[in-house]
Amino acid sequence: MNKKMTSGEIAKKVGISQKAIRLYDEKGLLKPTDYSEGNYRLYDKESILVLEKIIALKHIGFTLEEIYDNLVVGKNMDIVESLNQQLEIMEQKKAEIQKTIDCIKGILARTDGQPDWSDVAEIARNIRQDQDADDFHFYALKHTAIDRDWYEVIYEMLNIAKDSRVLDLGCGYGKLWRNNWKEIPVGTTINGIDLHGSWADDFDKYIRENKADLSEISDISLYWGDVEEEEIWNEVYDSEEDAYDYVVAHYLLENINNVEKLLCRISNVMKNGATFSCNAYQVNSEHFYWKQVFNDLNLKDNFIKEQIKEEEKSNEDFKMLLEKYFDSVEIQSLDNSMKYETVDEIFERLCSNYSGNVKYIKENEVAIKNYFMDKLQKNDEVIVNNNSEFWRCRK
Repeated sequence: MNKKMTSGEIAKKVGISQKAIRLYDEKGLLKPTDYSEGNYRLYDKESILVLEKIIALKHIGFTLEEIYDNLVVGKNMDIVESLNQQLEIMEQKKAEIQKTIDCIKGILARTDGQPDWSDVAEIARNIRQDQDADDFHFYALKHTAIDRDWYEVIYEMLNIAKDSRVLDLGCGYGKLWRNNWKEIPVGTTINGIDLHGSWADDFDKYIRENKADLSEISDISLYWGDVEEEEIWNEVYDSEEDAYDYVVAHYLLENINNVEKLLCRISNVMKNGATFSCNAYQVNSEHFYWKQVFNDLNLKDNFIKEQIKEEEKSNEDFKMLLEKYFDSVEIQSLDNSMKYETVDEIFERLCSNYSGNVKYIKENEVAIKNYFMDKLQKNDEVIVNNNSEFWRCRK
């Protein structure tokens, strides 16, 4: 005789809570096989097998909705495809965990193992910003449609002349200089400013280990401090003799509290005819690519238009601000197009660009993916056109 078990008994047998049993019932994953006279849920041995499958699939990261679709509804999603997708998700989570581990190690290393809570909060923020920038750079390297390193392209754009003085604000890991180390012109003096507890600590080590490779009359030094605080400016600029030919503030200004005050300081330390380069408040040209895709598919693109409108307003406001402190303000546009070889990568990019509208995008996932599947069948890759814009300002 097949003895029936209560929810408490079956929960105890597989090592989960009764609350979980009730949840699986509500979700339609594990329905009782019978009810007692007192209307208590009852389960049989087959229920244990179903429950063990649920627990196993949950353990490797599947959601209850995904388990329901495959075990109950029987959508029969390709098992290998499902596992590969789950593996990709787990790898991403693993990478996030590793970032947290690295962050904690960095805090301990940069405070001699004796941090206070202010140190922890500040250093963690700096490291996270650096890690996010690093992730974006490696993402771009993976998908870039251009054949050269991005920081080599940016460096050439600056066109630094020999015997120049350069100030790099928020230099971070120093990829602009690391990736062009042997191209730094003779007689160049580069002063970088950043905070301790950021990737600039690693750049400082790199400078000390590789300074011998620079020309004897070239120099590169780091100064530690907050670019929004006056003290650090007194260290890098004392008189007109210390004025700079180039000031660089790449991937910085959108993290600044008082942008106008910083622009004023930058202008004050520049020579006449000097160049200031930054990238901020640009209109992301990739929006126009996605707008065309949505038009081709007859999908609503109002959220893309709104994003373009907001960015155009920010762009114009920032240009007016720059014109208060610089005699010449223009845009330099660099090709930053990305290439993708799978539909899932393209769809993921679309969702990440418009995270506030993912629900609508996913409602049209089939149409969007079919659109790009057709493109991939004609070509081995899809190029998503995009340009990165840098403000080039002269005093």
